[in-house]
Amino acid sequence: MTTPSSSGAAEPTAIERAAELTSVFASESAFRAFYDQALPKVYGYLVNRCAGDHSLAEELTQQAFASAIRERHRFDGRSDPITWVIGIARHKLVDHFRARDREERRRMQLTVREIQVDSSAAAWRSLDEREAINRALASLPTLQRAVLILHYADGLPVREMAARLQKSESAIESLMTRARDAFRRSYEEAER
Repeated sequence: MTTPSSSGAAEPTAIERAAELTSVFASESAFRAFYDQALPKVYGYLVNRCAGDHSLAEELTQQAFASAIRERHRFDGRSDPITWVIGIARHKLVDHFRARDREERRRMQLTVREIQVDSSAAAWRSLDEREAINRALASLPTLQRAVLILHYADGLPVREMAARLQKSESAIESLMTRARDAFRRSYEEAER
């Protein structure tokens, strides 16, 4: 049963929309047709909100479709299935932004805590310097960045970092020394 819309066209009911989504998963060809129709809309929604970062939009689109498949039993038919997948994509985007925010806060804690590139307290308050610090951290190899963040931002001792990274304590200490040196060099280059 459909209900008339303000334009006079019949709109599907929640039950009909739920049945439509159920039929999408009835066969591979039905899902492929739905996917081909929904993909450009979901991706288009995300790419516009990812500042043109196509790889991020692709990743979030993939996550949205995977979640829709896993959670299809939760679809209640209040919207059409494509709008529902776009809603899931919106949640994935918000999750991404939250994770980035947590990462940025950890990095800022790192700068405030212990790395002594410039002893002036006023220097740490400068936005330009914070950006230079973030660029310096981003330039480090993954393990070097990890030990600095784990130690300075998360407060982990060498022993615990060694256990988490499956390395010896002496290897972690050596890695931290190299990481501090690389951070200082990169930071000084960014300041020039």
